[in-house]
Amino acid sequence: MTRGAPIPETVTLHVPFRIVKRGGRKEMQMPEGAAHPRRTDNTLVKALARAFRWKRMLASGEFATIGELAEREGIARSYMTRVLRLTLLAPDIVEAILDGRQGPKVTLARVLEPFPVEWAMQSGPFGQIG
Repeated sequence: MTRGAPIPETVTLHVPFRIVKRGGRKEMQMPEGAAHPRRTDNTLVKALARAFRWKRMLASGEFATIGELAEREGIARSYMTRVLRLTLLAPDIVEAILDGRQGPKVTLARVLEPFPVEWAMQSGPFGQIG
């Protein structure tokens, strides 16, 4: 603004974004390169916690089979096996999820789908970790 120029009554800003569902909530997704605050996806964190807890219970011998543990937890065995697979995620992906730095492709629905067990191959399906 220059001196003497009138101040406009309305200023319009255009910010490109889109709304996506993450963990049952709606969230704004900013364009590539835009800074956005970190936000921990609680459903992903809870799924990771359950996966590592269940793995520990199986490894300790507390439960002999996944079916036995699934029955005790009151969930379907097929769901438990998909969640247990999260223990095979690369450490950098797990850390990013816990820090809220996971990319927009890293959703609970996406990580429950089959993914490569080789850590180096996982960056493809889950994109760049921020």
